[in-house]
Parts: sequence; C-alpha cells; structure tokens
Amino acid sequence: MTAAPATIADTPAGVPTARQVRTHLRKARSRHHDHSLGDVLGDAYVMVLFVGMYGWFAISASRDLLDSPTVGQAEPGVRWWLAVAALLAGAGLAWRGLRALGPLLVTPATQSWATSAPIDRRAWLAPRFVLLMLGAAAGTAALGVAVAALGGVTDLSALGWAAAAGAGWGAAALALSVVAQGSRSGRRWPTVVGAVPMVAAAVITALVVLVGRLGDGLSRPGTTPTVALFAAAVPLAGVGMILAVRALPRVDRATLTTGAQFANAAATATILLDPSLLAGLVESRRWRRIGRVRSRRFRPGPGWWALLQADVRRLRRHPSAVLIWAALIGVQYAAALAVPGLAGAAQVVFAYLAANRLTGGLRSVSRSPGLRRALGGSDNLLRGIHVVVPAVGAGVWWLLTVPTVDPGPAWLAPTLALGVVAAAFRAGTRPPIDYGGATVNTPFGMIPVDLMRQGSRGPALLAVLVLVQLFLG
Repeated sequence: MTAAPATIADTPAGVPTARQVRTHLRKARSRHHDHSLGDVLGDAYVMVLFVGMYGWFAISASRDLLDSPTVGQAEPGVRWWLAVAALLAGAGLAWRGLRALGPLLVTPATQSWATSAPIDRRAWLAPRFVLLMLGAAAGTAALGVAVAALGGVTDLSALGWAAAAGAGWGAAALALSVVAQGSRSGRRWPTVVGAVPMVAAAVITALVVLVGRLGDGLSRPGTTPTVALFAAAVPLAGVGMILAVRALPRVDRATLTTGAQFANAAATATILLDPSLLAGLVESRRWRRIGRVRSRRFRPGPGWWALLQADVRRLRRHPSAVLIWAALIGVQYAAALAVPGLAGAAQVVFAYLAANRLTGGLRSVSRSPGLRRALGGSDNLLRGIHVVVPAVGAGVWWLLTVPTVDPGPAWLAPTLALGVVAAAFRAGTRPPIDYGGATVNTPFGMIPVDLMRQGSRGPALLAVLVLVQLFLG
C-alpha cells in the first residue's frame, strides 16, 4: 500500500518546503547551462512563429482541397455535423491519452528525491498543474480556431468564440483528468467520462450517414452552438479546478511514475522510429489490466486448429480491437459523404487499419522467437495460421463497405482487398529495427534511408494500393 502523502500539518520540523526545494534545484541546474532568458524567449518565438505559419498553411491547403473537384462536393451541413462527431471522438481519445499519461508525471529522480520525501504533495504538484492547465487551454483554443477556420468561418467574433470554447473545454478536461488521477482505483466515472463523447460521436455519425444516404439535407447551425459550448465549459472548468486542487495530495507515486514511463516510451519510439516500443508497453498494460480470465478447453483437432482458436479467443479478451474494426465501417460511410471523391482511397486506408487491429496474434508470434519454438512447426506455418483472422476480418469489412465506392473494374476490388491483407501481414511480421543500415548525405542533412525502409514495411505497400485505386477506381 502507498503511504499517505505528507501535508503541511504533519511535516516534521526542519523539513524544507516545496518552494525551497524547487529554488535549490533551480540554482543547481543553472550552474550546468549558460542559456540566458533571451535565448529561451527567442527559441519560443521561433517555435510559435513556425507553428502559426505552417498551421495556417495547412488550414488553407485543407480548405482548398475540400473545395476542389477532386474531393467532390458535399452538403455543408453534412460536413459540419461530421466535424462535430470527429471533435467528440477526438475528445474521447484525448481523455484516454490524458489518463495514460497521468497527466501529472515526474521523472525517476524526482520520484526518489522529492515525492518520496515528507514534502507537501499539493505544494509540489501545484505549479505543474498550473502549467498543464495553461498549456491545455492554449492548445485547445488553437485547435478550436483551426477547426472553425477549416469549416470556412472568417468572422473574427466567431473565431474568438471558438477559441474560448476550446480553451474552456481543454482546461476542464485537464482538471478532471487530474481528479481522476487522484481517485482510488476501481472508480468507474473516469471510464464513463471517456466513453460518453465516443458514444455521442458514434450516434451523430450514424444519424448523419442515415439522413445523408436518404437524400435529406442537413442544416448548418451558426455560432449559437459555440457560445453554448463556452457557457457550459466555464462552470465545468471552475469546478474541475477546485476538485483538482483538492485531489493533488491524493496523487500517489505510482500514478506519477506510470505516466512518465508511457511518455518515455513514446519519446523513444519517435526518436528511434520504432512504434513497437510504445505498442509493447500499451499491450502489456492492457493484459495486466485484464488480470484474470476464465479458461476453457479448445475444441479437439490438429495443432493448427488449436492455434486458430487461441487467436480468435484473443479477440474476445481484447474487445476494443473489434470495436475499432466496427467503428471504422461507420467512418468509411461518413468519409464517402464528406469527401465522395476520395471514398475509394479512404476505403483502402481504413481497411488496412481495421485489419491491422486484428493482427495481435501475428505480431506476438513474429516478434518472439522463443514463442515460435515453444509452439513448434515452421515459422511460415505459424504466421500463416495467425493471418487467417486478419484476412477474414479485412474481407468482411470490405464487403460491408462496398456500397460506399464506385465498383470500377471487376478485378480491382479483390486485388485491393488482397493487397490490404498483404500490407497488414508485412506490418505485423516486421523484424526488429536494425540501426546499422546505410544513410545518405543530402543538403538537408543525413537521412537514414535503410531505417526509413524498415519502418515503411507495410505502409509502403498501402501507399501503392492507394495510388492504384486513385488512378483506376
């Protein structure tokens, strides 16, 4: 059990306060670098400038693409409501990300020397909480402006309301995630908070797809929903901040370091261009969270039949893979309404994502030589058995989404479906990254072409399939 955090009342005499410890650490760090305040402000200015320039360029290019004949014309109301559904789904995914990160986290050194000491936990974590609140509000405000501008909004007052609504909901989400981090394990309300926007996004998408395919028009509201969102976010953010400040002393060391482990894995996977480093951590957490399962006998038959049953049973114990597979069907129908000119390319990409969610057994067998030796049989036989479930899933998914695209030549659809299965197989059987490959010296610096080749195993074939569909579909 984790010991209760220290407070000001029960802090032993002579123990420094959190502010004194931070001041001492700040002075110690200042001796090891010679960066002035002007250098830091200059770097911040350059970063903000580049983000603003490239962000606005991306918004302008996306608006031009949506209005181009290549994408195809769609009703503005359909795109507006689908954008609302996308924002809700993004909010649900962001909540899951905040829960995975903490969002409050500390480094191992801080865990050993600060959070393990009798220092007031609230005073130590409060500055981090304030910085995270400001960052979340600024980021979601920029996201609100970007979404509004992408939807064609040019009125400055409307953009201001979008920024205010985004900042309010971002601050509320961050505060409530801190409250969830300080809650006892087993509480169900954090899961419910993350599920509500996802369910709402699914319902809105289903209604828009149904109404859109029936041929009825959907109206596009004005700025009233944005003002209502801001009005609802302000009290929620205020209550969330109060509850978060009260929950700071209950944030234990386990939750503080778990988020740091996830953040380090994500940073390492990004630097080394190896997503398996992060995927392995996520998968191990998921199986630990299951904890206990009910064992049942396999149906009698040869060895390959038992392995196939085990792969199917893996999906039963990982229901989110099947849920994502089913959700991508609705996403494909929504994409066919929003960007009808790119429905074929979207079908190829979403089919690959749906099949890739079913390759858990294939990845486990391919990345563990010890597991293959324990199971017996050749490597090709084991990989062939574990590609059956992704292949069947991709085939069923493709058949269910056939009404969203033009038929094209008779041979095109089966070829693309088989190509999607091959791309998922190549991605699932990718060997460990070898960092000793060739690099090329270019005017832009050294480019590790061999490392990029290894990382593109699977997605490269998918890009070829998308090009084939665009030119022949």
